[in-house]
Amino acid sequence: MSEPRQTAEDHYYAALDLYADGNAEAAAGEYQKALAADPSFVDALHGLARVYQDLARFDEAIEVAKKISEHDPDDVLAHTSLSILYQKKGMIAEAEEESNKARILGWKQQLKDGG
Repeated sequence: MSEPRQTAEDHYYAALDLYADGNAEAAAGEYQKALAADPSFVDALHGLARVYQDLARFDEAIEVAKKISEHDPDDVLAHTSLSILYQKKGMIAEAEEESNKARILGWKQQLKDGG
């Protein structure tokens, strides 16, 4: 494993521990450090989006969830997260659009996996 990836994972696991202990702000900082080491670390992006959601920092959470979709357009959780975040902001049309994307991707995944 490369050094940047190991550093990213170290910060990622520290963030998980902080989040589990109820310290969302500190967890956000660790997720940001993980992403500074490896910007393509999708698990850290998911974690950061969730922490921002819990902190009611919806605009930041939306930006992070969009980055996940850019890295992996077929990431069902990214679209589900976007749907929830848009709904929390009262952006119903956008929430429904993301929900539909997540549903279709889920169906495609089921068909690919045999069903």
